[in-house]
Amino acid sequence: MRTIHDKMSHLLLRRRPWFIAIFQACLVACSLLLAWLLRFDFTLPDRRILLSALPLLVLARLAGMASFGLFRGWWKYAGISDGIDIIKAVGTGSVLFLLATRYLFVGESLPRAVYVLEAMLTTGLLAGVRLLTRVLAGSMRADVSTCKRVILIGAGSAAQSVLQEIRLPGSGYEAVGCLDDDPSKRGVRINNVAVLGTVDELPGVLSSQSADEVLIAVPSATGAQMRRFVNICNREHISFKTVPALKDIIAGEVIVSQLREVRFEDLLGRDPIQINLESVRNEISGRTVVVTGAAGSIGSELCRQLLECNPATLVCFDQSETGLFFLRRDLDKPANGTRVAICVVDITDMERIRKLFSEFSPDIIFHAAAYKHVPLMESNVQEAVKNNVLGLVGLLDLAEESGCGNFVLISSDKAVNPTNVMGATKRICELVLSSRPPNGMRCVSVRFGNVLGSSGSVIPVLKEQLHKNEPLTVTHPEMTRFFMTTREAVTLVLQAFAIGDHRDILVLDMGEPVRILDLARTLIRLSGKFEPDVEIQFTGLREGEKLHEELFYKNEQVISTAFKKIKRTSAPIKDWNELRLQLEQLRASMTIDGAAPIRAGIKRIVPEYVYQAESTRHNRQPVVHEVYVEKGSSLVK
Repeated sequence: MRTIHDKMSHLLLRRRPWFIAIFQACLVACSLLLAWLLRFDFTLPDRRILLSALPLLVLARLAGMASFGLFRGWWKYAGISDGIDIIKAVGTGSVLFLLATRYLFVGESLPRAVYVLEAMLTTGLLAGVRLLTRVLAGSMRADVSTCKRVILIGAGSAAQSVLQEIRLPGSGYEAVGCLDDDPSKRGVRINNVAVLGTVDELPGVLSSQSADEVLIAVPSATGAQMRRFVNICNREHISFKTVPALKDIIAGEVIVSQLREVRFEDLLGRDPIQINLESVRNEISGRTVVVTGAAGSIGSELCRQLLECNPATLVCFDQSETGLFFLRRDLDKPANGTRVAICVVDITDMERIRKLFSEFSPDIIFHAAAYKHVPLMESNVQEAVKNNVLGLVGLLDLAEESGCGNFVLISSDKAVNPTNVMGATKRICELVLSSRPPNGMRCVSVRFGNVLGSSGSVIPVLKEQLHKNEPLTVTHPEMTRFFMTTREAVTLVLQAFAIGDHRDILVLDMGEPVRILDLARTLIRLSGKFEPDVEIQFTGLREGEKLHEELFYKNEQVISTAFKKIKRTSAPIKDWNELRLQLEQLRASMTIDGAAPIRAGIKRIVPEYVYQAESTRHNRQPVVHEVYVEKGSSLVK
């Protein structure tokens, strides 16, 4: 039965314009007959003229309607634009009909009143049936007792589109009212739904109007505005959703099915940064690009955006077989002729990389491969240095040997005054690139903060704890971090490649740092839960962690670039020969047992690196973190 129904529906949709044309032709015939009756006091004299004029009128009217697309479209969505098209179509048809009757009915034309009356009646009937269809469609609602009662924040065009969809059968929603910060809109009705007050008046509205959910219909809202809306909803213990961003709305239309949960990206302390990458496309198009660490969060997004720039060949390096498997599947879509090569390779395997560079001859290398987890690298110092530092040095030598012209390093804000091995190795990498003589290869570093949702970062951990109904673990109530979206991070990397000079360190302006505690509270709200229902435990700073990250050293000069949100740093450059000697000493220290000699070697290269001596760590008592639990506004031990 379902198949028969689908076939009938398909047949009806395919032939729908014919049904509409026939129906509207009948309306035109009725208009002419009614106009004739009105002109002759409801009598039918000169029926021969009437019957002769009818085919001409129908043809003229259908031609006008076809010209303005009145045989297609859903009448339940009819609006002002449809009314304007009807007027144009009737006017065009009237001109055609008048010319036809004047030339064909020599000596016995229609009365002038009939021309005017018929045009008015046709316009009224064509518009009337559409209006009636829309009214009927809006009234054929499911039982409102089964619908979710919602209040809209916003009373603009997005809210109007949402309300229009809500009125349709099967939407599952019933609009209670709207709230808008423009006080002049109070009392205004949008699609028969009243604006009840401002957003701050939500508590009072909820006390007088029961509602199940709030729909945030302000697609142009900034991060600060979204945080305010979310905080108000959270205080009132009511769930909420939002419409897509303006760039995601096609032709200004929003459908209820597009309503989504508020993402953390919506609540950044700033608006997401948008950068025009047209200059980047010109630099990358037709060239061979290598991405190391391609299976990671940054690397995989970098590969996706690079494909949009049409490189001749995109070569993806990573030692994670599983990660590369999923990356290949993601990149196996048409890529405008770009050749994609997936290579399982350890970044410290110099012979393997030499062979790959000989095969592909890279023009550009984006180096994203690195060990990045701070506490884990504190207990694996040798591997951190081997992969992050020595891997980079060897890669640079091979890149220069193969004739590569551009090398971009992805660094971290943890490289500034580092207190952990991971950050210190990133700082060494920055120094290597800034001190290394050009020798035909431009080397640029990019420094940025935490990436929202990257693998192993704070957000996925907190989300998993929320999903398992476990307490949320936060190291310290005052800990802050700079955050950026994955797309912002990759955009910065690509833009740095386009504008960076040799030795540059480019930094994205990420606004004010975000407290991890505030982040945890935000995720609680976005999960549909309420703060009193979720326990937050403060476990103390882990080894190597800082309370607050920094973006610049004190001796670094911050210089503006052509892009407002990207800064260039300038600092004293280390002598390359001295740095090479220190790197050899660091390499030699890795043959000695224990991490202390390696840490001492790091300290010689990065004097700002602060670490706890190996002997002290061995002799100290095991650390027992005191756990504090957030209860309301106080911390309970």
